[in-house]
Amino acid sequence: MSEWYPETSPIRLPFADETRSTLGDDADDARITVIGAGNWGTTFAKVIADGGRRVTLGVRRPEHADEINESHRNTAYLPGINLPEQIRATSSLVDAVTGADLVFLSVPAQSARENIEEFKPWLGPDASIISLMKGVERSTGKRMSEVISEVAGIPLERVAVASGPNIALEIAREQPTAIVVASASEDLAVRVARIARNDYLRTFVNPDVIGTEFGGVLKNLIAIAIGIADGVGFGENTKAAIMTRGLAEITDFAVAMGAARETMMGLAGLGDLIATCMSPLSRNFTAGRLLGQGYSYHDVTHRMEQTAEGLRSVESILVIAGERRVPMPIVAQIAAVLEGRMHPAELAPHLATDHIPTETETETGPEAGADAPGATA
Repeated sequence: MSEWYPETSPIRLPFADETRSTLGDDADDARITVIGAGNWGTTFAKVIADGGRRVTLGVRRPEHADEINESHRNTAYLPGINLPEQIRATSSLVDAVTGADLVFLSVPAQSARENIEEFKPWLGPDASIISLMKGVERSTGKRMSEVISEVAGIPLERVAVASGPNIALEIAREQPTAIVVASASEDLAVRVARIARNDYLRTFVNPDVIGTEFGGVLKNLIAIAIGIADGVGFGENTKAAIMTRGLAEITDFAVAMGAARETMMGLAGLGDLIATCMSPLSRNFTAGRLLGQGYSYHDVTHRMEQTAEGLRSVESILVIAGERRVPMPIVAQIAAVLEGRMHPAELAPHLATDHIPTETETETGPEAGADAPGATA
């Protein structure tokens, strides 16, 4: 496994009872800003603040900033969660970005370019940007780290990405978990990992930026398929088959793009896949379930309060897969459902039974007992 945990001062899991304070040997006087106050951006700001650091949270609306600053709540996105006083919200991008050493970006992937263009004039000459986004740009097929580097005009050594099993509300409730940070600069990845940690969240480091990003993108697509199966009414066997075959499919794609295969077995791959496919809090699972219940793509996008990135990534991923000659039958059938060419009830049986020729099979011949009447697992 290529993920590793950087040397830090001791922490305890699950979470400590005493009042949180600064992290001693890991103290970093960096000025930290999070752009985007949706559920994940706000949660990530809370993660950093709970580690003892002050965080500026960039929001769109002044009234949103007032609520966070005065009542320490973000009721629209994290209902019932008390936010640390170390979080200061502002609706001024100039205020949020000027002087920031680390800018964490948590906005919809398709608006990332626009957002970066907006705050670029105030970005410091040595500032680094960390992507909390999971998507590819539809118009270019570029990963978020590539978009950040291009638009902000900074080298990839000043860009990092964070991924892993990130169900925001669970983390905001301080349920223990782990994430992974990747960057072309090991120093930056380690710095971010030490900052984004506390007594309920550990952050690991992985040098594989490509795999870490595509793991976060591709699992959303499989989660949509799992949601469709759930919405149609299929059971756990079908969903387990889709998830297993889906992991093989997205691994083949990621490796073809230059990722390390072992990354897809880590937090950014398998870990994120399990969480996103199995949690009712997952936006992509929810979108798939609505599709399975018969709602159209248009209806689903209008019913969702927040963006399900997977819906917007299907077309881009299939274009790239075609260029790389990587078979992606699950994603292709999701596209067919979205376009109305396939009924959702027809999708799950195909996913559970179709052979994916690019996956190396470890068994030869029929599985033992598979032809026996009433055979079970």
